[in-house]
Amino acid sequence: MSYQILKFTKRKLALLSLMLVSFGLQAADLKVGYVQVDKILQEAPQTAESGKKLEKEFGPRSQELDRLAKQIKELETVLEKEGVTIPETERRTKERDVQNIKVEFQRKQRELREDINLRKNEELGSLQDRINKAVQSVAKSENYDLVMYSGVAYAADKIDITDKVLKLLGKK
Repeated sequence: MSYQILKFTKRKLALLSLMLVSFGLQAADLKVGYVQVDKILQEAPQTAESGKKLEKEFGPRSQELDRLAKQIKELETVLEKEGVTIPETERRTKERDVQNIKVEFQRKQRELREDINLRKNEELGSLQDRINKAVQSVAKSENYDLVMYSGVAYAADKIDITDKVLKLLGKK
């Protein structure tokens, strides 16, 4: 019985060795590339365009928040200076007004942050689609079998196609 197990194991080892050699021969023809996504996100012209678009879209709301912050500071300064000289009811009214403006400021600030984050995510999604298409285009035009761009611990410079992808993104 042990002879049959040994014979069976030898067959498995021979088959496994043959498969590994076959894979090694196929891997020799494999063309692999790597893309640094963080570099593309920093250097792609679409990133700057996206930033300008968001700045233009949310600039007025940001300026409104700046005006509200300035108004709050001015009211607090006036309240500090006049706080002891004005009647108690008037002081309370002004304090309440300042508090209401602060609450409004915080609400608008939170809404602006949320809206900016949503738009940034939309823009990032659109940019990622463009990057994917550019990577696929470079990979197909240069006959790459495999291109990786996420979760790579190390990649040699000779397989880095980031600059080719950036060049393609710059043309669009």
